[in-house]
Amino acid sequence: MPKFVFLATDLALLAILIGIGVYIRHAARSPSLRQTWIQVLKNPSAVSAGLVLLLFFLLATLDSVHFRPRLPAADAAAASDAPVAYSTRTLSLLDVLLSGPREAVERTYSVPLGTHQFSKESVLVNGKMVRDFPRLAYGGRHLQDPARDWLPDVLRKSAAGLAAGLLASAALWLLVTWRLGKNAAQPLGASFTRLWHGDTAYPWRAALWTLSVLLLLVGWLAALWPYYHVMGTDQTGNDVLFQAIKSVRTAIVIGSLATLATLPLAILFGVLAGYFKGWVDDAIQYLYTVLSSIPSVLLISAFVLLIQVFIDKNPNLFATGLERADVRLFLLAVVLGIPGWAQLARLLRAETLKLGELDFVQAARAFGVSDAGIMRRHILPNLMHIVVIVAVLDFSGLVLYEAVLSYVGVGVDPSTNSFGTMINGARNEMSRDPVVWWNLVTAFSFMVTLVLSMTLFSSAVREAFDPRARSFRVHKLPPSRTASAAASSKS
Repeated sequence: MPKFVFLATDLALLAILIGIGVYIRHAARSPSLRQTWIQVLKNPSAVSAGLVLLLFFLLATLDSVHFRPRLPAADAAAASDAPVAYSTRTLSLLDVLLSGPREAVERTYSVPLGTHQFSKESVLVNGKMVRDFPRLAYGGRHLQDPARDWLPDVLRKSAAGLAAGLLASAALWLLVTWRLGKNAAQPLGASFTRLWHGDTAYPWRAALWTLSVLLLLVGWLAALWPYYHVMGTDQTGNDVLFQAIKSVRTAIVIGSLATLATLPLAILFGVLAGYFKGWVDDAIQYLYTVLSSIPSVLLISAFVLLIQVFIDKNPNLFATGLERADVRLFLLAVVLGIPGWAQLARLLRAETLKLGELDFVQAARAFGVSDAGIMRRHILPNLMHIVVIVAVLDFSGLVLYEAVLSYVGVGVDPSTNSFGTMINGARNEMSRDPVVWWNLVTAFSFMVTLVLSMTLFSSAVREAFDPRARSFRVHKLPPSRTASAAASSKS
């Protein structure tokens, strides 16, 4: 039995997932919230983006279950009496699932799907020292003659992986078609026609196309990754794709925790300023005006440097380097949330000023309801749509913020995988000749996919929760509804 290790960010991410689950349960029981989220689920781009985000959150969750493996006893005869010993290295479930790429370390750079090093070295050939590209210890080691066997092997494995993904995708399409036909009492052909043309209550076609692309990609990686470095290796010989996948957790933690750190101050000060007005409003406005006048990059950099000084002067507080890096990641997320509450507080203040003049709030005051009761029962529930919109919209910006800070050297610990550290490491690689491009491209692709998915999803959330955002949006009707509308107009 391994020894589980609970890091600060692990517990925080678990608390966030529990909070999301509680909110989903509350939204399912509330008719108005349920109807609003149904509008989000009817948006094809939101469904596609949501599925991609679920994959990223799944990777982050698997990478947040840490443990120290149990070491085997040195003497089998005394194993029952010997104390239990654990490894000094902390792993995660994701590390175990990707143990092959994690343990396959080369000497230096190698190109994607390569079989030789990127740079020449002095090697002994037939008793003579020559400059040549050495074979990789892991990538393509199963090939007898890489020059002859590499291309057929890559094509054969790629075809097998894509075929497996295509088969899984076809099975998924067939399952959804059968389910839709069963619910609508239609034959399989008619149900597939509806699904193919998007004539369904929910955008199943968009969801299935997204899942099909993901299944094809997963099948291709599963076929090639055990034999090659799919996206090459970095200067230290580590697999670039593995590092990019490990960086997903850092981005999710930064975006989630920083948003969570922003909400309490924003909600508290925004509601108090809008409800009590007067000197309370003046004091809070002065506070966030002063805070907004300070450049956020300088403020965050100063806090990060203070955190690093504290960590360096108190090394005894952390048992391992992973715990030290995790504490810095946790505090960085909190620091990123400190300057971000001012904008949300302004929005909540303005909305609270409006709600305070409405009839139901005035009636509550007339009946003697306390100020705390009015804010808790009448003001705060009517502000939650703004909180949800801003929280979802700010996630993408915080992920990009972390990348910028890590790029300039004041972000996460250098030992922590993140998109910013990967881009920072690729800065000098772009000036090489020939250029080492795969490190930057891999980090950029993952980061853009995460940010773009969150942006599309947040746009749908904003349209659903804010009626003004969807007032002039043109929606395309399904074919059956278009035909019925045309028939009614002719009659």
